[in-house]
Amino acid sequence: MTILLSILIFIAAILLILLVLVQNSKGGGLAAGFSSGNQVMGAPRTADFLEKASWTLAAVIVLLSIFTVGLQIGQNKQHEAIDEDAIEQTAEEGAAEDAPAADFQKEAAEK
Repeated sequence: MTILLSILIFIAAILLILLVLVQNSKGGGLAAGFSSGNQVMGAPRTADFLEKASWTLAAVIVLLSIFTVGLQIGQNKQHEAIDEDAIEQTAEEGAAEDAPAADFQKEAAEK
């Protein structure tokens, strides 16, 4: 799941880079090609669309990143719980194995 989310973040980042490169800070870029003639779908509308798309992709990247980190934390807690259970089982097995040795030491000390 983490790999899928990372791939989605990567794709959104590439799209965001392309959108930013298409825009021009001085009002040019792709929007400048539509400035003459029809103003209904001219530069202002194209610039608005590109800006909204950029903000949307940035928000998607942030949300996917937060979700991925939350997923990672959940997976780490599961692994820690499994590790703690394994340590407890090992300690219990070790205590069970040490019991006969402790009895032998007590008998040896009594003699």
